[in-house]
Amino acid sequence: MASAGPWEPFDIDTALERVRSAIQGYAAAAMFELAERGHASLFEQLVACLLSIRTRDEVSLPVSLQLLARAATPEAMRRLGPERIEALIRPVTFPEPKARTIHALATRTVEAFGGALPADARVLRSLHGVGPKCAHLALGVACGQEYISVDIHVHRVTNRWGYVHARTPERTLDALEAKLPRRHWVELNRLLVPFGKHVCTGTRPHCATCPVRAMCPRVGV
Repeated sequence: MASAGPWEPFDIDTALERVRSAIQGYAAAAMFELAERGHASLFEQLVACLLSIRTRDEVSLPVSLQLLARAATPEAMRRLGPERIEALIRPVTFPEPKARTIHALATRTVEAFGGALPADARVLRSLHGVGPKCAHLALGVACGQEYISVDIHVHRVTNRWGYVHARTPERTLDALEAKLPRRHWVELNRLLVPFGKHVCTGTRPHCATCPVRAMCPRVGV
């Protein structure tokens, strides 16, 4: 068991700088990886996030690449149809309802928005199946808009650090919006997803080798 701490006052800038170095060599979070591979439009990012729900990046990333290679635009996705979408995304969890949701998203984008999704969080969150996490992450990655996206890794790590104290990801989002400097909003998910997967894990976190251990109170560990 790691010895007690912390020995340094917690500083979010220092913590994220150490995390930035620690995740070198680990795979990037799926949506950031997709953007680096050329799938950086708001529609593509939103589709990829829908596919990632309750699905590991190791599964959702290749499935997203396969689907978007066939239909990267709303019109192409609409023409593909829900049955063909489902066949292409079968490895993810809940492929049938996700296929219907993605087809409905493409159809509405074509019919209501002229083929281009508005870069507006309220509009995106009004779409069926799109919650704050996907709306915020898609806008952050695709449009550079300053939003925080909270998944299970961001929720766990920031609460374990004692930076926020919240029982649910939704409450964590509210707490981070009130406290986290805006310069870190978009990057937070990119940093803490691989950090939470490989270092600050849900069970048996690697505290002894964690770069943030000197300032971390290890809440709940």
